[in-house]
Amino acid sequence: MKIRRVARVLACLAAMVSSASLPGAQVATLVEPPAPLLPTQFGKWVKADSSTQAQAGADAPLLAEDGLQRSERAVYHSTANPAETVTVTAYQLVDATGAHATFSYFLKPGPGYRGPKIGDETGDGYLFRSGVTVVSAESKLGTAATDAMLQDLSVRLPKIGGSKGLAPLLPTFLPVKGLKTETVKYALGPVGYQAMGGVLPAGIVGFDKAAEAVQAKYDGEGTLSLFMYPTPQIAGDHGRLIEAEMNREGHAVGTVRLRREGPLLMLTTGPWSPADAQKMVEGIHLHEEVSWNRPLPLEFHSEVQKTYSLLASIAIFCGLGALAAIVLGLFFGAGRAAIRVMQGKPAATEPEFLRIDLSGSSAKLHAEPGGEPRG
Repeated sequence: MKIRRVARVLACLAAMVSSASLPGAQVATLVEPPAPLLPTQFGKWVKADSSTQAQAGADAPLLAEDGLQRSERAVYHSTANPAETVTVTAYQLVDATGAHATFSYFLKPGPGYRGPKIGDETGDGYLFRSGVTVVSAESKLGTAATDAMLQDLSVRLPKIGGSKGLAPLLPTFLPVKGLKTETVKYALGPVGYQAMGGVLPAGIVGFDKAAEAVQAKYDGEGTLSLFMYPTPQIAGDHGRLIEAEMNREGHAVGTVRLRREGPLLMLTTGPWSPADAQKMVEGIHLHEEVSWNRPLPLEFHSEVQKTYSLLASIAIFCGLGALAAIVLGLFFGAGRAAIRVMQGKPAATEPEFLRIDLSGSSAKLHAEPGGEPRG
């Protein structure tokens, strides 16, 4: 029976290979479905009810703008007490930049999150970002129990490496002094920019040219907006459009200071004092300062030491090989010459070598000293 089964399997494989080799034949490709966005079970929590497509509603345009790949909404029950439930909604974006924009959109103004840090970013209520996934939760449990559950969940969410896993750089240019962190909003498109209350018409920002925007308020001051563009030329073009718009609106937008540095635009609006506004835009720089009086990191020293050891080993090996070749050459050459001298033959000649004269003339054979006759 086993032999028949093996024969049937081999026959099926042969038929598949032969059909695939025929011209115009269609080959079926098996595609493994991706792993679920939310785990089926972790710890004492079991996923009971779930929907592979969360109801985005009014948020759908913004999620599409940020690069939504998939979403899921699930209700988790505790195996210890089925009455304990937590409803989790997860949105997986194409990269961490889009996830940061979505997280910024869902972040509500107000005090920071009252619990410990969860994932890469933690917001108000039960909202956090982990890699390329933004998660919000609804729970009637205590804060400590919900925090523990979400922390356990965050390590089981999909992770991504490389450039797609890097958070955006633009928000890091916001000066920290006086910053109201709960007002920081980041956008990748006109929908997100309008939703965060952007100070400019979205049409002149340049989101069609891959622009990024971040906006924040400062204690006792107005609003600072930063715009990042792919090239300085694009930044200059949109900087002139923004300048014309600010001149058109006049004093209604408050104290305006606009400055460009490379691909970065800095704009102040609102009740800034002229000196503070000028100081704010002049204190933001793109370039990195290199200092030679600081010790290099241990990783750098380790790599240098490894490279030095490798090159030193190669040099020593080559030197020993050359020395061995010289020693062996002298040994065998001197030994051969000594043996010939002991036999009464010249050390540097080869009397046994037969020379063939192809000139056609006849010549008498003659003997060389200590050797056989040669012709």
